[in-house]
Amino acid sequence: MSLVANRCRQRLQEGGLALGFGVHHMRGSATGMIAAAAGFDWLFIDMEHGATSVADAAQISMAALSQGVTPIVRVCKDALFEGTRSLDNGAMGVVVPHVDTAEEAAAVARAYRFPPVGERSWGGPPFAYGLGAVKPAEAQKELNESILVVCMIETPEAVANADAIAAVPGVDSLMIGTSDLTATMGIAGQIAHPDVRAAYQAVGAACAKHGKVMGMGGVYDEVTARDYIGLGARFLLSGNDHAFLMAGASARAKFLRGLQG
Repeated sequence: MSLVANRCRQRLQEGGLALGFGVHHMRGSATGMIAAAAGFDWLFIDMEHGATSVADAAQISMAALSQGVTPIVRVCKDALFEGTRSLDNGAMGVVVPHVDTAEEAAAVARAYRFPPVGERSWGGPPFAYGLGAVKPAEAQKELNESILVVCMIETPEAVANADAIAAVPGVDSLMIGTSDLTATMGIAGQIAHPDVRAAYQAVGAACAKHGKVMGMGGVYDEVTARDYIGLGARFLLSGNDHAFLMAGASARAKFLRGLQG
């Protein structure tokens, strides 16, 4: 059996932008199909702020594997085991928030890479192979090369340690959680603040130095997003299901009410 392609990783390896569709409220098997049809590359299945369980994430991920979009989960920093269970059941990547040091980043990489790179346990033929019979050694090597491991940078300490975090083997991307970063900087919500821009420059330089990809979350306005993409951000959380629904529904309601004379 062949491994399902990680379309998000492919997009990044080609030098393009990998657009993420935030999954906060949606639970159905059509989630990935909707995201793919709308032009997104990966699902950001949020198990940190959403009420999504491992079972919910697994159902969405298993369906997404054949829907043309890559399922990636975000788990809490102190619940790395939820990421390994998600990877065993369809996910093709894990995002871990609030990674402040190289030591924490190394623990993340160990959790999600098979030996000899890490310490991930083998749970049998994974969904990434359609549950078909595989040779464990070959499959583990392929999965180590395919799974996307992302550490979120959300504090001034993490920004200061960005070079060391980016140097950690097994970490693919440093994703700036802009909302939390502004909060910890004491400038909550000021995503275009010069200090935030400086953080993007620093993290972008660290990623470029070590061959990693800079990610961006919490930036959705056209001016600031363009600026930070220009600084190197390519792994992008583009918005969330509830925000997309609210925007579309609000626009339709406004349009229809405007038709009454």
